[in-house]
Amino acid sequence: MDASSVMYYVLLIIHFLFLAYSFLVLLSYGILAIFSRKETISYLRKNSFVNYKDILSSELAPGISIIAPAYNESLNIVENVRSLLSAHYANYDVIIVNDGSTDDSLDRLIKAYNLEKVEYLINERIKTKPIRAGVFKSKNPAFEKLIVVDKENGGKADALNVGLNISKNDYVACIDVDCLLMEDSLQKMIKPFLEYTDRRVIASGGVIRIANSCIIEDGKLMDVNYPKITLVRLQILEYLRSFLLGRMAWSKLNGLLVISGAFGMFDKNIAIKVGGYNTKTVGEDMEIVVRMRRYMEEQKIEYKVAYIPDPLCWTEAPENYKTFISQRNRWTRGTIETLKEHRVIGFNPKYRVLGMLSFPYWFLFERMAPIVEVLGIIYFTLLLFVRNIQWDYALGFFLAAYFSSVIYTLLAVFSEEFTFHQYKKKGEGFQLVLSAFIEPLLLHPVVLYAAVKGNIDYYFNKNLKWGEMKRKGLTNK
Repeated sequence: MDASSVMYYVLLIIHFLFLAYSFLVLLSYGILAIFSRKETISYLRKNSFVNYKDILSSELAPGISIIAPAYNESLNIVENVRSLLSAHYANYDVIIVNDGSTDDSLDRLIKAYNLEKVEYLINERIKTKPIRAGVFKSKNPAFEKLIVVDKENGGKADALNVGLNISKNDYVACIDVDCLLMEDSLQKMIKPFLEYTDRRVIASGGVIRIANSCIIEDGKLMDVNYPKITLVRLQILEYLRSFLLGRMAWSKLNGLLVISGAFGMFDKNIAIKVGGYNTKTVGEDMEIVVRMRRYMEEQKIEYKVAYIPDPLCWTEAPENYKTFISQRNRWTRGTIETLKEHRVIGFNPKYRVLGMLSFPYWFLFERMAPIVEVLGIIYFTLLLFVRNIQWDYALGFFLAAYFSSVIYTLLAVFSEEFTFHQYKKKGEGFQLVLSAFIEPLLLHPVVLYAAVKGNIDYYFNKNLKWGEMKRKGLTNK
């Protein structure tokens, strides 16, 4: 066999591998969309006949601690805490962990909520950075649910662990302090923990929505507006795909690997048994879910990681590309760290769905996707130099990839429009559809760049930490 024949077969194999990978990605997306649609319809049908409000507003409701780390949040800390204290739930408290802030966050809280330092017994089941100024509670009975603890800076994961140590309730809801909770969020998030009797629910997640351009007054969402900034608009599509089509399906399969760090609820006992949040990763939200699942599998205890499709929490998305890239860079590094830390799970039948389905999917189609895409770009570029391109095949491949992405996004948009329909104003639905056609061209290249940079930083910039997420704050914009 001469050199030209060898090159022909090598190129044929490479073509086949790229084609097979692309086909598997599209097939998996289609399957997830079908499962997600069925599960969402089932959820809406079941919950339309049940009123949990009266039950979960009683003193017999399970105790929940909302844990909110705060670092240099003085601009909005008072209003954000007021929002957390307005939940329609009887048996809960709010633990604000001031993680070594260098601004006047603590002073503002003390003044606004009439706080005083108290003696508070902390059962340090998880090792953390030491307490700094102490633990504070309000002298005003109206704020009796509020607990503020001031500690040395140790990062978000360390602050959450302090909250786990302080909490005296069975369940904890971990949230970013600058997120906005819906008033019935705790009622809906606790439901899976009460509903499943044949297995133990260890965690529950909910839909996160983007609050940029929305009208917010006194810690309450008054009006939902479609954002004006293109970058934010395109992120909305990402969130719809992820939460309405991705995570809903994985919940149905009991294969969910991640619960958003913006808002998630956990069985505190299991979270403490596995050692709390990992302070050595930038992806602490994903890592603790994987570790809790791994623990349950190894203990051979039937369990469930649940998911609620209702919009429960609204957060601020990056409005500039620098912050956006930094965020996605961190997400990439967190994914790599978690998959590497728990690599024993992958393709291991001992871990059932977790080992044979969830972990391989996440590795092949999340972890490896940017690498495969970059290799494809490099390969295509080389073909340009050697002038060995079948342009009809290449054009067909790119158009198939583009329209597949658009169609999948449109499925998420239509799912949103026919279920929760948050964007009700005239023309907003059309703008969502229009954004679906430009998102693969404008946002995906930036996401790919951030993911590649995340891979490079993970392997060659070990000193890079969590990073700062600069926000304007959820105010009346």
